[in-house]
Amino acid sequence: METSVVHSLPATRRHTLRVRMVSLVGPVTVAAGVIWAILQPYRVTLLHPRGQSFWWLVVEPPLLVMGVGVVFALLVARPLIADLEDGHAAAR
Repeated sequence: METSVVHSLPATRRHTLRVRMVSLVGPVTVAAGVIWAILQPYRVTLLHPRGQSFWWLVVEPPLLVMGVGVVFALLVARPLIADLEDGHAAAR
């Protein structure tokens, strides 16, 4: 007895090294900011805000690094990755 079963597997997307590296820049930057805040907690005055103004609390170097990582991941990396994948697909 013979049965022919056809399986349709979704096409796996193989990312190039460039796409992987661009997609990692944002999360690595956020992780660097978190590690910096852990290693130097005195830089984050949110932990002890006595007598500090609003801007002193908001403009903290580790928080700015984390913010830049998030902004890069959302606003720069996504369109850049889409462009890289389109260019890679067109080259095939």
